[in-house]
Amino acid sequence: MNGIRKGVIAAVAAASLAVGGVAGAVIYAATTISASAASNSSATLAAAASPAPTTGKFVPNEDPAHEAGESAAREAQENAGQVPTVP
Repeated sequence: MNGIRKGVIAAVAAASLAVGGVAGAVIYAATTISASAASNSSATLAAAASPAPTTGKFVPNEDPAHEAGESAAREAQENAGQVPTVP
């Protein structure tokens, strides 16, 4: 009886590993396919290849509450009509 019990336990363990391996492969394949489909669309690739050109003139925020926390370098860039690159 002891030998049969060990054989049954070994068979159950092997079947469990096989089912878990197949389930993991199916889940991995499903997520890989959906991620690939989402990232390879032509609209996504076109948007990444050429960013939209900016149009118009930069308009600084001259609100007193905003100006209070602004550095002198940022204010100088805003006054020159540039998009600020400093905090």
